[in-house]
Amino acid sequence: MAMMRVALVLCLGAIYATAAAADEEKSPAHYACDFKAGFSWSYEGGKFASSPPSELKFEIGNVDLEKQSATLVLDGKSANTLKIVRALNANHFLEVVNEGFLNLTTIYDRDPATGEFPAVHSRHFGLFGQPMFAQYAGTCTEKP
Repeated sequence: MAMMRVALVLCLGAIYATAAAADEEKSPAHYACDFKAGFSWSYEGGKFASSPPSELKFEIGNVDLEKQSATLVLDGKSANTLKIVRALNANHFLEVVNEGFLNLTTIYDRDPATGEFPAVHSRHFGLFGQPMFAQYAGTCTEKP
């Protein structure tokens, strides 16, 4: 019975390693992201109020999953370094902005029906001492 458990663990480990290697081979080095849906919230007068944000577009380039780093690209220019946190079926791209605020973009595995990568983007910041945050839903595409 113990030998069967060891064999099962070894098999599952080999399957996971093979799947991880295949995912890494398929993972793009550059994404173009477009977020059309979402909401932003601001805290004023003791409560949060929401409003729809403007459409948001940016790129994530120089994606290096092994080094867990990437670059935020705005208007074709490198803007900031991103840290990558890897997950099953997704990668999280974390940006720490100069003022200490955080932006997080999660890009999920490619949707075989559309060829696009579903994505979510969240911003956590403040303006004039008031908490503000925004969340967007959209897609990213592989950019050559």
